[in-house]
Amino acid sequence: MTTPLQGKVALVAGATRGAGRQIAIQLGAAGATVYATGRSSRAGRSEMDRPETIEETAELVTVAGGTGIGVRVDHLVADQVRDLVARIDAEQGRLDVLVNDIWGADPLITWEKPVWEQPLDAGFRTLRLAVDTHIITSHFALPLLIRRPGGLVVEVGDGTKEYNDVTYRLSVFYDLAKVSVNRLGFTQAHELAPHGCTAVALTPGWLRSEAMLEHFGVTEATWRDGAAKDPHFVMSETPAFVGRAVAALAADPDRARWNGKSVDSGGLAQVYGFTDLDGTRPHWARYYDEVVAAGKPADDTGYR
Repeated sequence: MTTPLQGKVALVAGATRGAGRQIAIQLGAAGATVYATGRSSRAGRSEMDRPETIEETAELVTVAGGTGIGVRVDHLVADQVRDLVARIDAEQGRLDVLVNDIWGADPLITWEKPVWEQPLDAGFRTLRLAVDTHIITSHFALPLLIRRPGGLVVEVGDGTKEYNDVTYRLSVFYDLAKVSVNRLGFTQAHELAPHGCTAVALTPGWLRSEAMLEHFGVTEATWRDGAAKDPHFVMSETPAFVGRAVAALAADPDRARWNGKSVDSGGLAQVYGFTDLDGTRPHWARYYDEVVAAGKPADDTGYR
């Protein structure tokens, strides 16, 4: 196994589960030291009320070959984020990769209701979790990251800019949150470029997170049975796929070619050659355009 990120330090903010957990693991598999943060720990759960903990993520990073350091942080609390970055600076003296994957708003969303029927408190809490957390984290972390040229910031969202610009995302608050994350990748790219650093917005395809598997009543071993509930689930991907996308970006000496871009895991797999855990390269964005949007029956042939 190669370790192109040996000696590199990453902060994955929002790494308790799903994409964030596997991004941390795959960075660790490439040799990085990874600070994995989130609100759910063995000391207590976040409002998501799920069993996954940040300590488990850190342990999985270490098992994968990296050094995992789990830190319980609420990224809406500026003092906690400031102290986290001060700790990274004191312990490592550098930060090479920042991944803003903080979310945790699923229980708050009211789907497919117009803005006048949306609960405002839950809606604004959604925006704070999705947007404010990312800005607060970048505010404190980027001064450490720009000390060395070559730093990478990854804003993880849902949907590419191309997709989100023309698609209603089923709730005014969810829609605004996901468009905002894409824009944060663009704006930070502009601000980081003079320092020789790169920012991108990255989306997975249909992600088989822990919560998604539960929603479909399947496990990772039986995930294809989920097609009985939605036939297009045949094109879903594991969180490791987007994790490998981040690891590939971080290891690319020419990563600046992506500065300010909105990219997806399937598209990056075509460039870098990484695969999902089953050895395939699911390309959800192309499948959506050519099959789902075209009203064709589900068939993943040629899209993996």
